[in-house]
Amino acid sequence: MDILPKNPVRLLPVLLGALCVAANAAISFAAPSGQELARMVHDRYVGEDMTSRQTMELVPASGEKRVRELTVTAADRQGVRKSIIRFTSPADIEGTGFLGLETNQDETQQFLYLPALKRTRRIVAGQKGRSFVNTDFTYEDMERRAVEDSEHAVTGEETLGGVACWILESRPKAGTDSQYSMVRAWVAKDMLVSLRVDFFIDGKEPVKRFNVKQMERIQDIWTETSVVMEDLHSGHRTLLETKEITYNSGIPDSAFTQQALESW
Repeated sequence: MDILPKNPVRLLPVLLGALCVAANAAISFAAPSGQELARMVHDRYVGEDMTSRQTMELVPASGEKRVRELTVTAADRQGVRKSIIRFTSPADIEGTGFLGLETNQDETQQFLYLPALKRTRRIVAGQKGRSFVNTDFTYEDMERRAVEDSEHAVTGEETLGGVACWILESRPKAGTDSQYSMVRAWVAKDMLVSLRVDFFIDGKEPVKRFNVKQMERIQDIWTETSVVMEDLHSGHRTLLETKEITYNSGIPDSAFTQQALESW
């Protein structure tokens, strides 16, 4: 897997620096504890707010793919994240919206707006293992996991696409409501981005795999501009491509409410 920028000329100095860091990883990076690494990934700076335009492809193992368009708006204020997703095409999903609101207790409230019914329904804990609007992501995948809810361990190191990574394994603590028995992530040492994530459900082999196909440094923030989630049993994949993205434009908190979700 080669993790390449969309604009190699503009980003060449950055990439050369990153490659030099990766080549000297043993000297430059002391391995953190699992808890420390999980916290660093959780708290990585992603801007105070963000707006993006994306395309989504649903690709079955055989047959024709389906293409969707969507917008994503997010904010990170005092360590609490909010996001709203709006599908803009095709007609069968146009207007469908999704709102995620973190609380100060590291929980996430989720709401799905269905324009055909003109109503919003809350996603409760028992539904978070379900598919998010027929993709390979579940509602649990759409939220940031609280660091304290799992036991974390750094179990090794590996290079992916020329990028040095720590391997971080996270297992939910007893009493934690999660569909996964373990999540294994390959975390880039110099970016603190999970370039690959394997998801396990009571087995030795992963059931799903998330891969970052392309990274770009935008407004000094490492950004995943092409990602894929694959169901390893069925072969079905969900691809997301970022077409436009802007950070720190001053999005008001009023953009992340149920009223805003239903304003379509």
